[in-house]
Amino acid sequence: MELHQLRYFLAVARTKNFSRAAEQCHVAQPSLSQQIKKLEEELDERLFERTKREVSLTAAGEVFRLHAERVMEEVAQAHDSMREVRGLLRGRVTLGALPTLAPYFLPERLRAFAAKHPGIEVVVHEDTTAQLTQAVLAKEIDVALVSLPVVQTGLAAEEFFDEDLLVALPAGHRLASKRQLTLDDLEKEAFILMKEGHCLSGQALQFCHLNGFAPRVSFRSAQIETVMAFVAAGWGVSIVPAMARGKETKGGVRYRRLAGMTRSVGVIYRAARPLNHAARALVDFLDGKKGVREGRPK
Repeated sequence: MELHQLRYFLAVARTKNFSRAAEQCHVAQPSLSQQIKKLEEELDERLFERTKREVSLTAAGEVFRLHAERVMEEVAQAHDSMREVRGLLRGRVTLGALPTLAPYFLPERLRAFAAKHPGIEVVVHEDTTAQLTQAVLAKEIDVALVSLPVVQTGLAAEEFFDEDLLVALPAGHRLASKRQLTLDDLEKEAFILMKEGHCLSGQALQFCHLNGFAPRVSFRSAQIETVMAFVAAGWGVSIVPAMARGKETKGGVRYRRLAGMTRSVGVIYRAARPLNHAARALVDFLDGKKGVREGRPK
């Protein structure tokens, strides 16, 4: 029995999909499937029920998952202990991030972090809040950069900062001449949003509903760049984070403020175990504020 087989098994158990598990484990699906088959042969038990729509754990698989999680936890703790004995800040941190945060918040910060801590490897994984939350709880991801709050038992959170959400308009839109917008301005507009499951679209819809109207959604996309391209093409308006704001003179999009629209950016991680030294160093660096104590939710 190999550790990578346990890692593949836990990824399939969490995602309920061989293709998605292979993608998250950075391995070809046939290789992952072969290793799962070898594991089942060694245990002489079928671990998964496979259908065309979904993969689920068998009764034996449910029992085996508890042992696999315990083994992977012990391995991670052993690595941490050895690094502490050597007095070295080294390791590998898997950082989850929302697609509306990763390309804007992380590149320069991770470059600076790598220069300061060359012994720490950071692997970034983008996904929705729901998927990142499950990945953290399943110990597939160490820390996730998300929009807070995330209500889920077993998680600790640390808030970094609040960010404005802006209304993105086509450059020639009738509202582009206004410096600040009201909800009355947007009530009859077509909205272009992220796909369902992305917290940014959920925040935009909730904000509208709380203020008395249901927006008409004309298009959705999993990529914020595609959303912006459709705004520029005149298909409608959107709600975007301030950090995603492009230059006013390029792209055919104008950005305007709407009072009360903000999001809180921070990280989540498992509450049951303090972050290891490498992950703690990364969180503190991304936060940028001094005096953050280990494990303290804000």
